[in-house]
Amino acid sequence: MRILIATTGVLPAGPVSELCARLSDETSEVTVMTVIRVPRTFLDSLDDDVRRSFLDDSTSDASPEEKAAKYLEERGQKVVAPIVAALQAEGIQARARFVEGDDPAEAIIATAGDVDAQMVMMGATRRLFTEEAWRSVSARVIDTSHLPVLLVPGTKIEDTQEMPVLEL
Repeated sequence: MRILIATTGVLPAGPVSELCARLSDETSEVTVMTVIRVPRTFLDSLDDDVRRSFLDDSTSDASPEEKAAKYLEERGQKVVAPIVAALQAEGIQARARFVEGDDPAEAIIATAGDVDAQMVMMGATRRLFTEEAWRSVSARVIDTSHLPVLLVPGTKIEDTQEMPVLEL
């Protein structure tokens, strides 16, 4: 099975990796992705002496594209690293993918097509049966994608601050 895990950092790594272990076999492919909005104008205004990379302390005269790519990599790693590590602990190799975009639902659907995913796993941070939830990224992916979408409760439900219960 080819699984695309889309996260913004709220997906609980343990339950996600356990679900993947149950759904996967040795031929499965797992991609963990996040969508990042890159503030290009802001990055272009910074010089390299002011902004130092989390990954590299060297200074250079980076082009705007290099700055944007480095920003995307740094932010993306921070978001997907816990899930990738939890998957590795379960013996599942996962590829990380960082996508620049302004519309997360469109980016998730496009990435699912790019990796030929058979299922999308993503977080649900709102109550699913409210009118507002139907405008959420997960609802848009469910509505637009032709793939099965598995929603995993995040760490908090935004509108009530309730902690969801995830039973496996």
